Amino acid sequence: MGEDDMPLDDKAKRTRDLLSSFYSPDPSVSNTSNSFKFASLDAINTTSFDAEQYMNLLVQKSNLEGLLQRHVEMAAEIKNLDTDLQMLVYENYNKFISATDTIKRMKSNIVGMEASMEQLLGKITSVQSRSDGVNTSLFEKREHIEKLHRTHNLLRKIQFIYDLPARLGKCIKSETYADAVKIYMGAMPILKAYGDSSFQDCKQASEEAMATIIKKLQGKLFLDSESIQARAEAAVLLKKLNFPQMDNLKAKLFEKLEQSLEGLQLKHEDIANVLVESNDLSEQGNNTESVPGSVHDVLACEFAEAVRAYQVIFPDSEKQLIKLSQELIAKHFEITAGYIKEWIPIANFLGVLRIIWKDVHLMDKVLSEALLPDCSLKASQVAVKQYIKSTFSHLLHDISDSLTNVHIKPKEEAKEHLLVVFLEAGKTTVLQGSVNVLLDFRQLLEENLGGLQLSNLIIEWVREGFQDFFRALHDRFLLLSGKNKSASQDENSREVMQVEKVIPGLVLVLAQLSVFIEQTAIPRITEEIAAYFSGGGGLASGKGPALVPGEISQTFHSDGEILLQHYINMITQKILVLLRKRFTAPNWVKHKEPREVHMFVDLFLQELEAIRTEAKQILPYGVLHKHRRSESNGSTASSCSNPLREDKMIRSNAHRARSQLLETHLAKLFKQKVEIFTKTEYTQESVVTTVVKLCLKSLLEFVRLQTFNRSGFQQIQLDIRFLRASLREIVEDEAAIDFLLDEVIVGASERCLDPIPLEPPILDKLIQEKLAREKEQTPISS
Repeated sequence: MGEDDMPLDDKAKRTRDLLSSFYSPDPSVSNTSNSFKFASLDAINTTSFDAEQYMNLLVQKSNLEGLLQRHVEMAAEIKNLDTDLQMLVYENYNKFISATDTIKRMKSNIVGMEASMEQLLGKITSVQSRSDGVNTSLFEKREHIEKLHRTHNLLRKIQFIYDLPARLGKCIKSETYADAVKIYMGAMPILKAYGDSSFQDCKQASEEAMATIIKKLQGKLFLDSESIQARAEAAVLLKKLNFPQMDNLKAKLFEKLEQSLEGLQLKHEDIANVLVESNDLSEQGNNTESVPGSVHDVLACEFAEAVRAYQVIFPDSEKQLIKLSQELIAKHFEITAGYIKEWIPIANFLGVLRIIWKDVHLMDKVLSEALLPDCSLKASQVAVKQYIKSTFSHLLHDISDSLTNVHIKPKEEAKEHLLVVFLEAGKTTVLQGSVNVLLDFRQLLEENLGGLQLSNLIIEWVREGFQDFFRALHDRFLLLSGKNKSASQDENSREVMQVEKVIPGLVLVLAQLSVFIEQTAIPRITEEIAAYFSGGGGLASGKGPALVPGEISQTFHSDGEILLQHYINMITQKILVLLRKRFTAPNWVKHKEPREVHMFVDLFLQELEAIRTEAKQILPYGVLHKHRRSESNGSTASSCSNPLREDKMIRSNAHRARSQLLETHLAKLFKQKVEIFTKTEYTQESVVTTVVKLCLKSLLEFVRLQTFNRSGFQQIQLDIRFLRASLREIVEDEAAIDFLLDEVIVGASERCLDPIPLEPPILDKLIQEKLAREKEQTPISS
């Protein structure tokens, strides 16, 4: 039956099977037995599809509407498959035509092939028979020629053996030991086979010559003047000769390599040579041919060649050489750590790193298995970080040294402008030193040593370093001022000695330096960091931001106030010793009638003048405000300094004096309230006024602890009257000073057994005599 007469279902099934067998990725699918039955609706696309079983299954699982829907879908799929089949036929039409033509040509060409093959076989048989005849006729002659050739070769070998001692001698004279070893090794099989019989004399002479060659090779191997290549060649030749002491030679050569490491250790001369070489390169436009190599470079090249030769001679020594090369680089970084600890300039530090990385690259070419660049990268990061830390520590010590001369030369403190010198030195060291440090760190950023990519890390370390530096500077200021004596236990003995000898002038310098750091240094340094060290990780090893200028400024703002107050307290404590001696030494109940202003007033004024001298050196002038307090009725004078009140005290007797004391207490209730202690400003007048207030307040307390007779009370009155006129010239808060002086008079009168004051003419007379004596002594002292 023709294909056109086949039923439609059988024809479609056959076409699908053919297509499936041709395009299926798994050939086994098309060969699956048709007897295999699938109990699933998905089996329609398999080669073992059974239409009857599929129809029964579809009827069981679907209703009428589902069957109609499935019918529509299958009709569409059939139409699509027919379209796809048609497209496949169109696309492969040329291939079908080409295949048909090829089959036709094969049928036409194969017709005469069998006759040609039979003719070729006959010719091959004829050639084979003639070749056998030639071989038979020439067999005897060929055997004879081969025998003669073997005999000739044997005679040449015998002649070679007899000539071996002479050849070895010529090689010894010409020092061509490689040729001698090659000749001898070639003759070894014959000497081993016949050396004890036919060639005994030749063998003995050859061995003597080889013994001489071995000695020569040993001498060359251990001769330092020989080149590395020559020594390596000697070792290779000895190894070829199976020299029995090669293990000892290997150990001795390795010992020489270890000894050569000592000559490769970094020295200050090598660093200086690198600096000179860098300068020459910059002057000559990087013309490296005209720059001679340093001694270290020569030694490093020789060491690298020795390692290469040793590796060639002893291939099993790779682990030893790796360990040796790693020890070399580790020793370099260990010496570098020592230099960093002592602190070296940035140029020297970069020179050290250049030397190290030059050696690393040199050794990496020879022994790449050691992975020296990876190890050196980590060590370089540690070295750079340690150098940055050491640089900040060095800057901190420079700032301390610029201030320690105050300790070292305390006698010179009284010289004019001495504190200014130390303050300016401290300012210069802090600001210019920090700027110079940033310039050095910029060189680290610009340097590319061995392809290191440390920019982000350097930026982070620098920012973190400045934060730690200012914290350490804060602690150092407190240590030098004596405010943080517990921290001095961690410092060296010199600094401990200095802390014990703190003088007030240094504390005042530190206070002003703190203000300078807050107002000038930190903004300038922050600008430099923002310009050249922006970016980086931004975090200081997980401890927060690497640099917080606001926090630093607040710290030094607080330090300035603390140190200024500490200076005032130190000065006040010094004056309080004088006041304590004045009021605790005499017996005030038996005090004699006053004859002059007491000496303690002069000492007190001298101390105040010394304070003014120090303050004038480094503190600016302030706007002098003369604060005067007034009475409730508008008077500008205090109740105790009121002329009317003084007249009453003059005319009073003991009874009226006690009445006047009561009036004084009542008058205090109506006085304008005076604020005594205010915030201390960074001015000369403010500092001096604060010291005077504290001293007068302490004087008042000392007075309240004593009991006076009339003469003692009058002595206090005379001293206070003289002080009142003197203090008005140097203080800015006159109202508070007058109030405290009045309080001293009132307190003395309260503690007096007979509070009758001196008359004003007597007071004026005694004060004028005091002033006249001072005027007479002034030219003499000058």
